Amino acid sequence: MTVLTLAADVSGERADQFLSRSVAGLTRSAAQKLMEQGAVTLKGSPVKKNAKLDAGTVLEVSLPDPQPLDVAPQNIPLDVVYEDEDVIVVNKPVGLVVHPAPGHPDGTLVNALLYHCGDSLSGINGQLRPGIVHRIDRDTSGLIIAAKNDAAHLALSAQLEDHSLARTYEAVAVGRFREDSGTVDAPIARHKTDRKKMAVDPAGRRAVTHWSVLGRYEGYTHIQCRLETGRTHQIRVHMAHVGHPLLGDTVYGAKRPVKGLAGQCLHAKELTFRHPRTGEQITVTCPLPDWFQEQLDRLRREGA
Repeated sequence: MTVLTLAADVSGERADQFLSRSVAGLTRSAAQKLMEQGAVTLKGSPVKKNAKLDAGTVLEVSLPDPQPLDVAPQNIPLDVVYEDEDVIVVNKPVGLVVHPAPGHPDGTLVNALLYHCGDSLSGINGQLRPGIVHRIDRDTSGLIIAAKNDAAHLALSAQLEDHSLARTYEAVAVGRFREDSGTVDAPIARHKTDRKKMAVDPAGRRAVTHWSVLGRYEGYTHIQCRLETGRTHQIRVHMAHVGHPLLGDTVYGAKRPVKGLAGQCLHAKELTFRHPRTGEQITVTCPLPDWFQEQLDRLRREGA
């Protein structure tokens, strides 16, 4: 069993919401279940799921040991960009699903990590996402970090929360941006009618994407995006919201696939984090995949 001590950082937030925000991989329903079991206490007394917390309130959370995985290790080749005894950073190709889900029971990044790392992955995220601190979409390529032990997992999750774990993407958006840089600050929630999609929604969670132009082409713009928050499909939703869906995005943009594209033109190119053991700031990068670079070359040939 892992026991965590967590201090509320804002006043008025529900206890279950605070827990799901503070513990990586812990859903709100899972947080509520822990509370029902008496695993969340304040000065030794159980905390109710709807309790409103004051800033500075300290909760003690007892997380059960991870259950044995019902996920098989699979020898799937990994492009490892960085690895040590605490963390591993992988350059994920387009098409590789991060964790098992309905329709994708195996052949995922988790299966590959279990084979590559053996028993050294963190269990904080529970049964289906061992070691996974954050995730990227199946049809997005680029860097993703996983923790090899619980201490590293908690440290990296805290960096996600305070934005010191920085993620920078490159993308090709449809249309020409008039400004050279800007910020999209628009809350995101699950789409009201299509539950597989996300949407800008005033009732959603705050989402902030900073963007800058890297190149302008006929009908398209090559941009860099830096995430301040990490909502599901954030860059894709934000760019579509401002009228510039990503090239190749058949969910939020044109419905027909683009010839020569393996996925949407979105690549997680750079990742910066503080090492959970040493505190050293580490930045890792990976080049654009060939299919992405070929699209840029084609746009250049067709004229800027």
